[in-house]
Amino acid sequence: MHYYLSTDKMAELISQEYSLLQVMSRFNIPLGVREKSVDEVCRENNVDTDTFLAVLNFVGNGCNHQYIADPESISLPSLVNYLRRAHTYFLDFSFPAIRRKLIGAVGNAPASESALLILQYFDTYVQEVREHFDYEDTVVFPYIDSLLSRTPATFDIESFCIHHESAARKLTELKNIIIRYYEAPAGNYALHDALFDIFCCEDELKAHGLVEEHLLVPSVMLFERQAASQEARDEAAGDETPSSALSPREKDIVIGVVKGLTNKEIADKLFISLNTVLTHRRNIARKLEIHSPAGLTIYAIINGLVDLKDVTL
Repeated sequence: MHYYLSTDKMAELISQEYSLLQVMSRFNIPLGVREKSVDEVCRENNVDTDTFLAVLNFVGNGCNHQYIADPESISLPSLVNYLRRAHTYFLDFSFPAIRRKLIGAVGNAPASESALLILQYFDTYVQEVREHFDYEDTVVFPYIDSLLSRTPATFDIESFCIHHESAARKLTELKNIIIRYYEAPAGNYALHDALFDIFCCEDELKAHGLVEEHLLVPSVMLFERQAASQEARDEAAGDETPSSALSPREKDIVIGVVKGLTNKEIADKLFISLNTVLTHRRNIARKLEIHSPAGLTIYAIINGLVDLKDVTL
């Protein structure tokens, strides 16, 4: 399997696989690249070369699942900007263009009721995708921004993974409905043209979701772990008690565990990430050599962290 390299000529690369033009546009790289290499073009446009290549190698060749990017090499600001521009492309350009073609193809068709249902289905789908993208734009991406700026946040990327699903699913369904069940007169070139655009959009949406799953999520998880470890080290460095004793934050977490709170509830209460809680809990277990909630309960009572009346034994 051939992978794209930083030394490849950008123009030759795009000529070989024109679908990668979309990757260029979403990294805000203009045309007119002459005979410059990928690295030269990226540096001229303030785009992280490794991140550009990671997306290129993953999206290229029909989404190359064999390609594995090193999360350490990914620039989260560059990748998030790429994903934000992809949202703009779908919502402001691709979907409106498809809708106009659908109206031109089925708007005056004899089966007007079926045509109306198809348009309604498409409009409902676009609204769902808009809400999907809005969640990422207003919750997920700002959380990543807060991670990068070391600002405390209670969200974590695992919460995103739980609810994340491909935005292409219902578009695939619409495509199949039109192909199998919508009876249009022969020679309806407009409908075939609209359907072709739906196929292309479906592929692009699948690639978009896979970039989030295989590039964004692992990179954010790595950064979360690094941030949690650094926070724990910073707290330990600022604590003047012996290394075997708990820091104030670790004591807060022990209290939460003893009171029956989940790790997520502790994170929300202390305004820290779930990964930070998990890192503290590992440090607590290492320091105290206590690994069970029952053992932590005894420790907390003996050391006056909680009153006996606050604990359900």
